[in-house]
Amino acid sequence: MSERAALIQQCDEYLQHRIQRLKKSIQAIESDLEGETKSSAGDKYETSREMMNAEINKLQQQLQEFRKLEEVLAVVSQRKVSENVELGSIVKTNLANYFLAIPVGELKVQNESYYGIGINSPIAKLILGKREGDKVFFQQKEIKIESIK
Repeated sequence: MSERAALIQQCDEYLQHRIQRLKKSIQAIESDLEGETKSSAGDKYETSREMMNAEINKLQQQLQEFRKLEEVLAVVSQRKVSENVELGSIVKTNLANYFLAIPVGELKVQNESYYGIGINSPIAKLILGKREGDKVFFQQKEIKIESIK
């Protein structure tokens, strides 16, 4: 499996894991909501139901965000290698390696670390459009782009 394919697979596994957790949480709350019976303390019942509905809405919004990240990852998997840093690029620098796709944190491929970052992250904004050999400064450190795949 190529380095790129392995990174995409790890990002996808991360997303699927998070999506499944959110779905289970939503189902559990919905189950609790169905099981809740109206007590003599009507206000307490209504308040509890509203809190559960608010939690479901929050979880559904998070689920939508992860669905959007799935779409971004689908675009990344179709991209070709470019000479310039862009969405889908694997960028090796003198300080760290980055995979410009979705924000997932550290990924490991063949005992090498990569940071899965979104294109709106501060470091991505600095290196987007750059080429091999270009330098940028981030947090008072010089970062030299050594390769783009």
